[in-house]
Amino acid sequence: MKSTLLKLAALMLMVAVVFVSCEKEKHVKSVSVSSTQLILYMNKTATITATVHPIDATNKAVIWTSSNNNVATVDNGKVTAIKQGTAIITITTKEGKHMATCTVEVLHPIEPELVFVDGGTFIMGCIDCSNESDYDECDIPIHQKVTVSSFKIAKFLLTVNQYGVIMHGDTTIPPYGNMPFRRAFGEWNEIQEVIQKLNEITGKNYRLPTYAEWEYAARGGNKSKKYRYSGSNDIDEVAWYRGNFDVQQLPYWPSVGLKKANELGVYDMSGLVWEVCSDWCEAVHWGTVHVICGGSIFRIESECTVSSAFCGFGSAKPDIAGIAIRLVLP
Repeated sequence: MKSTLLKLAALMLMVAVVFVSCEKEKHVKSVSVSSTQLILYMNKTATITATVHPIDATNKAVIWTSSNNNVATVDNGKVTAIKQGTAIITITTKEGKHMATCTVEVLHPIEPELVFVDGGTFIMGCIDCSNESDYDECDIPIHQKVTVSSFKIAKFLLTVNQYGVIMHGDTTIPPYGNMPFRRAFGEWNEIQEVIQKLNEITGKNYRLPTYAEWEYAARGGNKSKKYRYSGSNDIDEVAWYRGNFDVQQLPYWPSVGLKKANELGVYDMSGLVWEVCSDWCEAVHWGTVHVICGGSIFRIESECTVSSAFCGFGSAKPDIAGIAIRLVLP
């Protein structure tokens, strides 16, 4: 009798433990990843993290896989770029088989470092202008709302060193090789030759940004904090311009990327050197030209805003800064 009671008590205790255990168990409902887009150069690595929801889920175990291990591998969140191409990193929870993905684009070493820009709608043109008399000579009047699709844009302007590698295969880094590559206003043919050569090497479709894409990125895209300059209301934080650059240093220019980046992580979109866009316009005294944006080291503060552009308005003229290339990919 005593033995039977002891067995019954033990059984009841086991049932109670199982009941309490089941009651406390939290089931997995979903999983998210720290980055859904990743851009890496060959032989580089980056780490992404997975978060299982709810946070207090009992079983947080996940499985990491790559759709193409020849392009990129993954080991517990550490992504290694192998060769040029695209791979999808998938995170799958062991419980419930919930999934999240990250698209990894692996770049050729010759390519510019890119930032993904989510598309959106914004108002282009002159900022802080209540009427036409407020337009600066380098501001194009305000437009209606403009919508742009998602695209990728170079974090930095094309440099002298990158130009040498693309056009001549010269991997020797020259002194001041990180200066922006510049050409005189109107030298469109050589600019197109550089882009065409890059596309031949990489098999991609790099191009100049449209005027709308350029201004959208300069404003910070859908991360915009509505700054006057690209990344700040303090021009000295983000731009080289007439007020902080000593022209006696010429012909040596500031290297790209020395100032603070904007909300997207893109550098030098205010000041330094005019950036050429793919759009054509009719410029007073100049005929049909490409729109150029952003100002230069020879311009004052009001000529280096996120809406500063040249297309023949007022007395604006291109300066000896010339024009530079910032590449985009659709």
